[in-house]
Amino acid sequence: MPHWFEITNSDEVLSPALLFYPERIKQNIGRMLSIAGSADRLRPHVKTYKCKEVVRLQMDAGINKFKCATLKEAEMVAQCGIKDVLVAYPLVGPNKKRFLQLMDRYSDTKFSVLVDHADQIAGWKSMTHTHSAIHVFIDLDAGMHRTGATPEKADLLVGLLSNPSFEFRGWHCYDGHIHQTNYSERQAAVEQQYKPLLELVNKYGLEGKEFICGSSISFPIHATYPKRTLSPGTTLLWDHGYSTKFPDLQFDVAAILMARVVTKPERDLLCIDLGYKAVASEMKEAPVFFPQIPDAEIQTHSEEHLVIKTKDAEKWKIGNVVYGIPWHICPSVAMYDQAGVVRYGKVSDYWSIVARTRYHQVNEN
Repeated sequence: MPHWFEITNSDEVLSPALLFYPERIKQNIGRMLSIAGSADRLRPHVKTYKCKEVVRLQMDAGINKFKCATLKEAEMVAQCGIKDVLVAYPLVGPNKKRFLQLMDRYSDTKFSVLVDHADQIAGWKSMTHTHSAIHVFIDLDAGMHRTGATPEKADLLVGLLSNPSFEFRGWHCYDGHIHQTNYSERQAAVEQQYKPLLELVNKYGLEGKEFICGSSISFPIHATYPKRTLSPGTTLLWDHGYSTKFPDLQFDVAAILMARVVTKPERDLLCIDLGYKAVASEMKEAPVFFPQIPDAEIQTHSEEHLVIKTKDAEKWKIGNVVYGIPWHICPSVAMYDQAGVVRYGKVSDYWSIVARTRYHQVNEN
């Protein structure tokens, strides 16, 4: 019996290829809504799929605000007609000019930025913008120590934003380091990390403000607090890493990599065209899981080649199609210009991964 991910027209698809399964994506959106309680509570991150069509599937479900990491992603979301977009990454240097250009070009969209340092606020204040104030969220550090201000520093930033140049929209907090497999331990970690942050947030209140919290892993915990906005992202496509570590979240893998056996170096070895330019390999875990070859052991991984060892190597012929689930889907998607869209067991069309690229010049079209 075929696996759910197998396609009947693989002879028409070059390898390696990225495949999206929209019906499974819709199921994941439904799961997000079920956890959140309503679409209004969701501000999903687009970094995983970088694709307009997946944004539109969420729009069809009533989701009307999004979060992104790059300016290219911000423009992609605005082009979909979304009216509220947060660039959840510190913008410095000429990147700020490009952001202002997006504000002008897509004037119907409310773009917001993050700040976590007084110098960032000073930099924005020094820039002239004739149309409106800069919409700002203060980024809080929940323990990652990557970006985000401590409560003490954030308290000072509120005062600096009391200026006509800015509209202070609320707080943002990402807790991507909270990865306890056990739900109770994960919940305890969230409560511990957020306790000092909540003292600050409660000091100013949330009337007219937004408190954006969590990651794909922690957002079900934050969903139990009605005043928090939730921002999952990987939940749309899911991957083998999260499926393995967090089965309690019950999202479905909705993206697969299709590859082929290109040669058989030895009796128990297969060489597959899925190098680390086709699947992300930055984690310590194996970069990809092959459901058809569950005993596969990675031997070598180079730019265009992946060599695996399996006791079933003799069953595989050169040219056979192999399907793999990435351990980490987000950077894997960014390696492809397009995703084949699988409907009724066939690749029926292709969606462009339009936001996988970046701007290189301030005035680039």
